[in-house]
Amino acid sequence: MDRLRLKNKQRARRKLHVRKRVFGTADKPRLTVSRSLKHVWAQIIDDAAGRTLVGAGSGDRDLRDSVDKGGNVAAAAKIGAVLGERARAKGIERVAFDRNGYKYHGRVKALADAVRKAGLKL
Repeated sequence: MDRLRLKNKQRARRKLHVRKRVFGTADKPRLTVSRSLKHVWAQIIDDAAGRTLVGAGSGDRDLRDSVDKGGNVAAAAKIGAVLGERARAKGIERVAFDRNGYKYHGRVKALADAVRKAGLKL
């Protein structure tokens, strides 16, 4: 099995371990993070209703100009700050953090710290 396929398989396994414990409700929705080499996305999801409440990403039209390169730690921190502001505007104060199988390191950690700094409780 080649290295990239093995990495994806391991991440999928970690993702299942995280997702069986984390579930978003109306009073504590789930904050999920996705990343690629070029972009970082984050969404706040109410799993009980099955809908996305707030989202932000490095490919958004309003963030594209302020984020120079979408796949680095600085971009992840900026996206976390914007997501935190949007969530506070919608009245969301607490979220359950879903790292989506990624290690809590680098861009994922920067995004989570920026969301905390914006006033959300993880």
